[in-house]
Amino acid sequence: MIRTPKSLTKNLSKSSRRFFTKILNNYELEAQHLVILSQACQCLDRIEEARLQIEKEGICVNDKFNNPKPHPALKIETTEKITFIRLIRELGLEVEAPGGIGRPPGPPKLY
Repeated sequence: MIRTPKSLTKNLSKSSRRFFTKILNNYELEAQHLVILSQACQCLDRIEEARLQIEKEGICVNDKFNNPKPHPALKIETTEKITFIRLIRELGLEVEAPGGIGRPPGPPKLY
């Protein structure tokens, strides 16, 4: 197991630190992957911050002409989700999809 430098997790929220530790304990990562994992966890924190701000202020805000427009945090949330997915993909973690892919098998056909 690789020792984690405190600098990689010191600015993370508790939930992101738990995610970091869970991935670190369940997968064999090389040293360079720790930075990528830390960046992915920072994305999780920004996603949560944006979500909380949207939850508090609403999905729409009014511009200077008092016309509704999408909350700016929506773009942040979307961008960070995309970045998170790309960083996790970059780590190359083998994650199995829960259950089978596709439709569940139906009853046997009686011809």
